[in-house]
Amino acid sequence: MATFIRFTAPLFCFFFLFSLFSHQTMSQPQHMATFCDDRLSDNFTQTSSYKANRETLLSSLRDRSSLGTYSNATIGLSPDTVYGMFLCRGDLTKTSCSDCVKTATLEITKNNNCTSRKTALIFYEECMVRYSNVSFFTLVELDGPYVAKYSLATFPTSLFSSFQQTLSNKVEQLIILIASKSSLSASTPYYVKDISRVNELEGSYTLDTVVQCSPDLDPANCGVCLRLVVKGLSGCCTNARFAQFYLSKCFLKYDTTGLPTSQSPSGSSSINVMKGEHNICPRL
Repeated sequence: MATFIRFTAPLFCFFFLFSLFSHQTMSQPQHMATFCDDRLSDNFTQTSSYKANRETLLSSLRDRSSLGTYSNATIGLSPDTVYGMFLCRGDLTKTSCSDCVKTATLEITKNNNCTSRKTALIFYEECMVRYSNVSFFTLVELDGPYVAKYSLATFPTSLFSSFQQTLSNKVEQLIILIASKSSLSASTPYYVKDISRVNELEGSYTLDTVVQCSPDLDPANCGVCLRLVVKGLSGCCTNARFAQFYLSKCFLKYDTTGLPTSQSPSGSSSINVMKGEHNICPRL
């Protein structure tokens, strides 16, 4: 049975940085958004045991980041226990994963709004890192933070409806496939990439789809998380030719090639980034 943890509306304040296509080198992790617990009751002092435990936890995650794409850790005793994890995109090299996690664990404490917060989550295109005073392991966060990055270039109107069904069907296929890759003994647990040729009467194109879940989820919760992603996409970017959608426990990316060229409002290569706290993207 799927298990959920729900975030209340005031729980997070959002500190967001647009991550557009730029001239930065590929080796530099691309920051997307940082989320911090906004409740004053969940602050800690700079001399507290919680702060020391947080630093130990982040150091441990940095050390483990060269070993694989995922790790979690628990440091300290109650009431100062800190839970943390990182998850790298499954197609990264060990070096790229480690570079991203090291950057994220340092930057998450430099954010002035997160310095004294007991809960924080930072998204990069390549990885995410989070810590909290409450365990989030094995849980799907029904109303947790999300980040969406998508192309402003859109599908031709004639293909729009059929593409939505094609993408939904493809994700369902990959949810079944990803269950076989849930073991931590797999080289890249819970990561599947698929490239398919889609032939329609109105036109043909190639659909490149990637799905990934955090290995602490069971297969049922992985499926729940990915279906939330599809639902989130329907609220922000259903007709985008390219999109990435990040939740705290799963990720979906798709790209299409071979379609007729169309122009977005700001040019066909323009990218938009959105963030929020619910699984349906609000319009900004």
